[in-house]
Amino acid sequence: MTGEKIGKYLTLEEFCTCTQTYQTYKDQIHPFPENPQETIPAILALIETIVDPVIEEFGRDRFRLTYGFCSKDLKRYLDKKDPVTGRKNGRVAPELDQHLAHEVNQKGQYYCNRLGASCDFLILDLSSAALVDWILAHQLPFDSLYFYGETRPIHISYGPQQKRDIWTFTRGRQPTKKGIEPWVELANKIK
Repeated sequence: MTGEKIGKYLTLEEFCTCTQTYQTYKDQIHPFPENPQETIPAILALIETIVDPVIEEFGRDRFRLTYGFCSKDLKRYLDKKDPVTGRKNGRVAPELDQHLAHEVNQKGQYYCNRLGASCDFLILDLSSAALVDWILAHQLPFDSLYFYGETRPIHISYGPQQKRDIWTFTRGRQPTKKGIEPWVELANKIK
């Protein structure tokens, strides 16, 4: 499973092990899907529909995946605090962000009923605003896109809803559409 290509450019291992939290605790985290028969096709659809076209346009050497699939183990570690700094290892909103794809909880329910899959990435030497412009101009069929700032990775998901929702966040981490109205308007026209 580890060296298996998923899409044209990435391996499943890359997609499941790219986070800093995984790299810190890799000897304690199982990074791969436990529901592979549903999760892997969802990840593949995201990669073929969004990631592969982006890499083809901007090049594999400029593409930086910062967050792909979130396994149940990784979710647990993201929720924990670093013993040295006292800060949480990361943020995850499994009911919203689609990083857990089609994984199911102990009750057999999907973590995120929206299904699909998501990832966060950036393109070296390109502003994230220019990346969003390119995604919209090429009408890539995303579900949700989160813009965190000019130099930060974007979050993008692909799933059955294909809502084309675009969000940015306040300093207090509250979602808003303020300041991105032209993108929201363009995304709505393409729906």
